[in-house]
Amino acid sequence: MFPERQRPMSCFTINFAGFLLLHLSFMNKQVKTILLTILTLSVFTIAIIELSGISTRALFNKYGIGTQPAHATEPGERNERMDRANSMPKTAIYFYEEHFDFGKIKEGAVVQHAFRFKNLGEHPLLISDVAASCGCTVPTFSKEPVLPGNEGEILVEFNSKGRTGKNHKSVMVFSNADRERLSISFDVEVE
Repeated sequence: MFPERQRPMSCFTINFAGFLLLHLSFMNKQVKTILLTILTLSVFTIAIIELSGISTRALFNKYGIGTQPAHATEPGERNERMDRANSMPKTAIYFYEEHFDFGKIKEGAVVQHAFRFKNLGEHPLLISDVAASCGCTVPTFSKEPVLPGNEGEILVEFNSKGRTGKNHKSVMVFSNADRERLSISFDVEVE
């Protein structure tokens, strides 16, 4: 039913349980009790892991373990843009603000902020990729090079669904600037 690599952990337990039931008639009472106790504890442990969301394979992976950060580009395009940015001459980037505070918002609200920047260098500035620290944050940016003296922006959208409390999120900006990687961030308190 499942490919070998994607088989859930609980399939092993079910197969083991079937094996035990077939062979229980040949065992004495103490061995049966021990094996059934082990089986019960195994099923209980798997249920706890599945329901708690602490595993990448859990039914409810509420902590986002093993999930990839949100990128503004697909892998193929990202590699192409990185190669292009690495082959371009270095330039200087200036963000008017590298941190923003949304303040308090209601849980479920989606908020946006545009981080504006300026190319202070003598060569075109190419943003090759923008990667958020979490899937709840989606960055977008202009894919065209920003000419010297011109401005651009990186739009960051935060979805507060299921994110109650204080949140600090970072977004990495990759470019052909002197600072090839720099971080912009925001804070938000979700009520």
